[in-house]
Amino acid sequence: MKLYNTMTKRKEEFVPVEEGKVKMYVCGPTVYNFIHIGNARPMIVFDTVRRYFEYKGYDVNYVSNFTDVDDKIIKKANEEGVSPEEISTRYIAECKKDMEGMNIKPATTHPLATQEIDGMLDMIGTLIEKGYAYEKNGTVYFRTRRFEQYGKLSHKNLDDLRSGNRTLLVSGQDEKEDPLDFVLWKPKKEGEPAWDSPWSDGRPGWHIECSVMSKKYLGEQIDIHAGGEDLVFPHHENEIAQSEACNGKEFAKYWMHNAFLNIDNRKMSKSLGNFRTVREISEQYDLQVLRFFMLSAHYRSPLNFSADLMEASKSALERIVNAADNLKYLMNNAKADAMSNEERESVAKTAEFVTAFENAMEDDFNTADAIAAVFDLVKFSNTTATSEGSKEYAGALYEILVKLTDVLGIIVEKKEEMLDADIEALIEERQAERKAKNFARADEIRDELLAKGIVLLDTREGVKWKKA
Repeated sequence: MKLYNTMTKRKEEFVPVEEGKVKMYVCGPTVYNFIHIGNARPMIVFDTVRRYFEYKGYDVNYVSNFTDVDDKIIKKANEEGVSPEEISTRYIAECKKDMEGMNIKPATTHPLATQEIDGMLDMIGTLIEKGYAYEKNGTVYFRTRRFEQYGKLSHKNLDDLRSGNRTLLVSGQDEKEDPLDFVLWKPKKEGEPAWDSPWSDGRPGWHIECSVMSKKYLGEQIDIHAGGEDLVFPHHENEIAQSEACNGKEFAKYWMHNAFLNIDNRKMSKSLGNFRTVREISEQYDLQVLRFFMLSAHYRSPLNFSADLMEASKSALERIVNAADNLKYLMNNAKADAMSNEERESVAKTAEFVTAFENAMEDDFNTADAIAAVFDLVKFSNTTATSEGSKEYAGALYEILVKLTDVLGIIVEKKEEMLDADIEALIEERQAERKAKNFARADEIRDELLAKGIVLLDTREGVKWKKA
């Protein structure tokens, strides 16, 4: 199995630190709002990587954090007049709903930064003792130049970085020894959450959080560290510096990064008005369509999100689901029970589709080619499985199709159709619960309908619904 390592800029054979096991850390979202589709890409991509390792029999320890203390969370809390904890707790719950909709498996561990402060204090203390960090008026900085290999992931040169940042040179307000030194701990400001430390009452810098959580839940050396390509510098570069300076060994063997996502060929941003949340997408499409769309291109290729491409993904996904549904029908209604010799030969031929699928996944997780292999299997099923054949043959094809689509996280079970009267009854119940201020139950009803492909639209004229 080969994967592209950002560190070496080439595909490398995957050899785990510990035979039969994969230790994998994926940087998770900062939880101050609903996740956007840019957050969704690494979630879907690396969930699929995990699924393939598990398919190959590896024991995967998959850690993905939630950053639950951050300037954006504090700002949102102040705007709403609530605590930062209330904001982060709310949006972690919302994020998990969206992840479930995208069929993303829960991580082995989902650590929260605020629950790992003690480990951060220990690591910062060790870095100070070793001379890699220093304190100035309650702020602790990492001595970037002390770590000789700084820049090895992003392939940036420290002197070039310094010359490009002359505005950052030390001033009366900036007490860094070097403008490229970064913060490990900072004193609290008015109205901010804070923790006791030997240096000041304050909170950790962003980079130290992931180093500590990775070490605690995966150990000092891990197999794969992954995230979006926007994290290569400075976040992942700084993680390497901290972890390797503290632990004295290579942090991660392989670094994987997915490419950016554009919206209608433009970078996604709030200022352009093209910022799309996963929740908004779920009001138009089943989130399985979003997952299929994300996997239709190689993870290292830039991906363009558009209505046309989503419609194409919806149609393509329906072909797979319909093929599976047809096989299920034949499993119950075909004439013969046992396979004929000719059908046994046909089942043997499906090995070539499985091989093509595995070859694609083993070549740096090429999900686009893996999906092509699934479509070859679908075409083969549609042309060879008939009501004149056997139930056993239809069942064998169905089992293979489910096995491959499960690696991609694609659910081939058709959602149960709801009668209009049942939908209307649930909407009435939801309205009654909202009037009674039982918002938790009202949300449950909305989620229940959404899970069955029914999207609710709250309008001035009342609640309308449509099928996703």
